[in-house]
Amino acid sequence: MSVLDKTPIFILTYGRAKEQSTLKTLHKLGITENIYLVISNDDPQIEQYRNKYSNLLKVFNRHDIQEDLMDNVEEKSGVISARNYCFNLAKSMDSKYFIMLDDDYNVFSARYVKSGKLKQAKFKSISNLFEASLELLANTSMDCFCWAQGGDFIGGANGGMVKDQFRRKAMNVYFWKTDSPIRFMGRINEDTNMYTHYGKIGRIVLTNSFLMINQPKTQKTENGMTNLYTDHGTYMKSMYSVIQEPAIVSLTAMGDKHLRIHHLVNWNACCPKIVSERFKK
Repeated sequence: MSVLDKTPIFILTYGRAKEQSTLKTLHKLGITENIYLVISNDDPQIEQYRNKYSNLLKVFNRHDIQEDLMDNVEEKSGVISARNYCFNLAKSMDSKYFIMLDDDYNVFSARYVKSGKLKQAKFKSISNLFEASLELLANTSMDCFCWAQGGDFIGGANGGMVKDQFRRKAMNVYFWKTDSPIRFMGRINEDTNMYTHYGKIGRIVLTNSFLMINQPKTQKTENGMTNLYTDHGTYMKSMYSVIQEPAIVSLTAMGDKHLRIHHLVNWNACCPKIVSERFKK
C-alpha cells in the first residue's frame, strides 16, 4: 500500500455545495479515494452538501476549536477553524500525514523554463506526484510541503520564485505531518500569519517552484472566503499579519494599473539563517 493510499485528502469548503471544482479536478486526474469535504455546521448549504456528498462529509463546530482570531469580533468566520480542525481530524483517523486543499482548483500543472520563458504543462494524472510529495515530506525535516499558485510566478522566468526554486511560505496546497501540528492564527490571512510566525521559530514549511495549482482570482467566485474579502478589503486582511509579526510584515502597494494594499514579508527578518559550524573561528 502506498503512502497516498493511507493519507486523507481534506477539501475545505463553505457555501459551495453546487460547485466543487477541486473534487471534480481530482477525480478527473485519477484520485478518487480518501477524499473528504470539511464543512462547519453553520454552513447555510449544509443540507445540500448532505444530499450530494453525505459519504464524504466531515462536519465540525467552529466553537469546539480553540484559536486566536486576533480581533474582538464575537462571530467566528473564515477558514481558520477548518484549517485547525484538520489536525485534530487527521489524528483521530490515525493518519501519519494529510493533505489540505481549498475547494476551487481547476488545474494542476508543472512550471518550467524553456528558451528563457516560463512555461506551464497541465497534468493528466497526479497520483504519482501526490505520492512523491508525501515521500519528500516523510524523508526530510519539513513540517509541511506545498505546491505553488499562480501569483507566486509574477516576473515569469526572471521572477524570484523561479530563481529560488523553494520559498519558506505555505499556502493553498498543504502536505502536512500529523505529529508536527501548528495552529493557524487570525481571522483572515491565516496562512501568512502561520508561515511567518512558525518560520521565525525554525519550523520548516516550503513551497516549491515546479508544481502548481490554478484557481479563479480572489473575490471572483461566490462564497468561500470571498465575502470576507469583499466586506473588509485587502487592507484589513493584510493588517492581521502586521499585527501578528510587526518586525517581519509591512504593508505595500501591489498591482500594475490598479494598485491594492497587500502584505510584504521581510524574509531576512523572518526565517533563521544558521551558519555551518565549519565557519566557526
